[in-house]
Amino acid sequence: MAPPTVTRVSECFIKPSQSHTNKPIHLSPFELVFLNANYSQKGLLFAKPNQHFPITAFLDHLRRSLSDTLTHFHPLAGRLATRKQTNPPSYVIYLDPENTPGIKFVYATADVTISDILTPNDVTLLHSFFDLNKAINHDGHTLPLLSIQVTELVDGIFIGGSINHVVADGTSFWRFMVAWSETFRSNNTSRVFNRTPIEGFDSIINLSYTHHDQFIEQMQSPHELKEKFFHFSSSSISKLKAKANAECNTHIISSLQAVSALLWRCITRWRRLALEAETVCKLATSNRHRMSPPLDDDYFGNPVQLVRGTATGADLMSHGLGWAALRLHEAVRSHDDTAVREWVRSWSKAPSIMKMSEVFDPNTVSIGSSPRFDMYGCEFGLGKAVAARSGCANKADGKITMFPGREGGGSMGVEVCLLPEYMMGMECDEEFLSAINGGMVD
Repeated sequence: MAPPTVTRVSECFIKPSQSHTNKPIHLSPFELVFLNANYSQKGLLFAKPNQHFPITAFLDHLRRSLSDTLTHFHPLAGRLATRKQTNPPSYVIYLDPENTPGIKFVYATADVTISDILTPNDVTLLHSFFDLNKAINHDGHTLPLLSIQVTELVDGIFIGGSINHVVADGTSFWRFMVAWSETFRSNNTSRVFNRTPIEGFDSIINLSYTHHDQFIEQMQSPHELKEKFFHFSSSSISKLKAKANAECNTHIISSLQAVSALLWRCITRWRRLALEAETVCKLATSNRHRMSPPLDDDYFGNPVQLVRGTATGADLMSHGLGWAALRLHEAVRSHDDTAVREWVRSWSKAPSIMKMSEVFDPNTVSIGSSPRFDMYGCEFGLGKAVAARSGCANKADGKITMFPGREGGGSMGVEVCLLPEYMMGMECDEEFLSAINGGMVD
């Protein structure tokens, strides 16, 4: 299906309903390394309650409640800033809450239906339902840190958020969205912006640059990428997890590790790697509870790192699901406080900004987001969302985005991004289809 014609009807900037004065918020090593990544884009699809839905009143209520919510999350109305010195070279990037132009709010319309989006399951239709599609996090110096686009469909509403990914990870973004939804419904929320210093990591970081051109890289995704959305029921995931654990005579492999291992194996199978070639499965992992002392659950930021399971193509294909899942489990388990602090010590000796071409390579499967996020807790007076989806940001061959299943119970939605020839293989892969349908292939 050709992309829909999306008409932007209006846009404005929303500021907190109450003013605040705050000190600069300095970014952590975990956040600074991702200055070249795109803004994160996630959104929710709702059905209109009726054909006479009062869209003008709804938009007014969204704007008012968003302004009130920003009172509790006021740094999101700010911008990034850089403080530079030349002798010696000093380049400090931070969040400046004093510069508060606000977050962007866009209202748009599209002549498509909910069915157009959900059937077929090709999700590229949604790209135009998000703002700031090509922005990278460093652009937060001049662009809003958060942009909300509300797209009115024939029979639905899509609320898409594009948020600067050095300012917020998925945990923080969905915490904000739930707070906004609570404010919309009741004019009140108990959730606030919490940015307590990370013990041992609270020093200001000086980057050895004199201009951002020395580290900026705009990632270019292949135009021919295919994106598909797949659903795993709670029953199929339970069987997959049980199979992985039984193969290893253990009970320590999680549902997410079992599903991730399945995707790693199936994608690698259709890539037809040389047997001796190394393949990597990267999992985005929060450091909140891996550090000692742990960070609060409501810590607002992006304390995330990528952990890596590695194998040769031959080993991954000759061993079973459990073997691959156990590799991922061990990678996650070893990512503890000691490992986190050792990475920070090493990085701090020569701070640098990661290029996204280093994250995505032809032999990598990269898994982000989480089925544990409370996406369906955001209702905005419209009832439970029909679906949760993502935009075009940070997409490359082998990128997997995880979502909770709408029916709950441990079900999952999985968005897969692959080159066309690999997607064709995945869609007829016996192991993959059997797992989705709840059967198991030996």
